[in-house]
Amino acid sequence: MVNNLFNISLYHYLIFSLVLFLIGMFGAIVSKHVIKILICLEFMLTAVNVNFIAFSAYCDSSTLKGFVFSLFYTSVGAVEIAVALVIFYLMFREKKSINIENYTELKG
Repeated sequence: MVNNLFNISLYHYLIFSLVLFLIGMFGAIVSKHVIKILICLEFMLTAVNVNFIAFSAYCDSSTLKGFVFSLFYTSVGAVEIAVALVIFYLMFREKKSINIENYTELKG
């Protein structure tokens, strides 16, 4: 009985990833602070990485394709966040605010 209680399957990782993705999506939609939006986007990227690693470990454990792809995706996400922080820093110097509602000229 106790052994089955601590047995973690693929579904546990998928549920964890879904919850993490939904938290990130909710935070990105609701938040008006630029840094909070970036953190929520990182939550969403982390949820995707958990899926890559979980499927790689459970479906094809002989190759490391999911792990390598997750590492590549993490490095691309880090570069994306660095570029976004620079852009928002330049926008902050112009408007003196980090509230996303003050940047209405960016709407198409």
